[in-house]
Formats: sequence, C-alpha cells, structure tokens
Amino acid sequence: MTEPTHDEPHGGALGARLNWLRAAVLGANDGIVSTAGLVVGVAGATGSRSALLTAGLAGLLAGSMSMAAGEYVSVSTQRDSEMAALAVEKRELREQPEAELRELTELLEQRGLSREVAREAAEQLTARDALRAHARVELGIDPDELTNPWHAAWASFLAFTVGALLPLLAIVLPPADWRLAVTVLSVLAALTLTGWSSARLGAAAPKRAVLRNVVGGALAMAVTYAAGSLLGAAGV
Repeated sequence: MTEPTHDEPHGGALGARLNWLRAAVLGANDGIVSTAGLVVGVAGATGSRSALLTAGLAGLLAGSMSMAAGEYVSVSTQRDSEMAALAVEKRELREQPEAELRELTELLEQRGLSREVAREAAEQLTARDALRAHARVELGIDPDELTNPWHAAWASFLAFTVGALLPLLAIVLPPADWRLAVTVLSVLAALTLTGWSSARLGAAAPKRAVLRNVVGGALAMAVTYAAGSLLGAAGV
C-alpha cells in the first residue's frame, strides 16, 4: 500500500492558494476585456498602427497600475483590520485570561467537542500559544500569514498585464486587413479559457461562466468598435 503523503496543502493554505489563483484569472480577464475594448474601438476609428499601439500601451499601463493600486489599498485595509483584531485579542488575554479561556472552550464546543474535551483542548492551546489559538479559532486569522498588500498589488499588476498583452499584440502584429478578425478571435478564445478556469476554481458549472465571459467580451468590443467607427466617420 502507498503511504499517505502530508506535504499537500490543507484547509486555509489551500483556500488561500485558490483565492490567489482566482484573483489572477480575474485580473487577466479584466486585462483582456478592457484592452480589447480599447484597441478595437480605436481600430474602428483609424487603421494607424502607431495609434493602436499607443492606445493599447496606455490602456495596459493605466489598467495595470489601477489594479495594483486598488488591490494594495484593499489588502492594506484588510491587514490593518487583522492587526487591530489581534491587538484587541492580545489585550483581552492579558486583562481577562479566565474569560478568554471560557470563550475558547465554548468555541471548541460549538465545533463538536464535548465540554470536558473542549476545556482540556482550550487549556492546552492556551498554554502553548494563547494568542495564536484565539486568532485561529475565534478570528479565523493565522498570525504567521497575514495578508501582504505588496504581494497582492504585484499579482494584480502582472495578471492584468499578461491579459492585456494578448489583444495589444493581436491588433498590432497582423497585417491591416487581418487585425480586427485576429483580435476578436484571440480575445474570444482567451475569454473562453479564463471563464472555464474561474468556474473550475470556484467549483461552478463551466458552460454558464464561459458563456457570460464570451458574451460580455464580445459586447464590449462591439460597442467600442461601433463608437470608434462613428467617431472616425465624423472625422473626430
């Protein structure tokens, strides 16, 4: 018989990895859709390769920086909240240890342990590391793995950039007569992949997620192309 291995991720570690993967997929998806809409809209107004490249690069940089800044602010706020909660818990453990021990016992009871076992487990956990025990059981926080805003910002920046590069390259590399078709087909194929990936990571039905993704991306490109064509025809 094969011996079981114990180096695979479990519980929170696995959940955290799946959340990072899901965020990366969604970031790439945003890069694909927003940049595709931008360059297709410009393509409706002009066939200039330099104009398309300038617009695409501007959209890529603006979008990736915006994603990174937004993620940094969001995760910084989350980290501040986690640290504040840990500080409150640390103070309560110092000022009222018996009340905190009873609270930990009750929380363990709610997880299915008997009163006696819960009390014994709470005492052992408190003796080993009271703050870590309360952080994990009461707050759902691992003090050793607080969210890092810089990691989140870089991940969002890279994910958006990777996604945005596809429509940008698709619109500037092919010959003029093929640009629009290559871009649309490439974008729809990429949206099919990101829709399927996000559904699989979220344990949802892939068909509906792919359909939403593809329809949304196609609609965005159609609207921006129509707007660009109208502006181009008006000489704007």
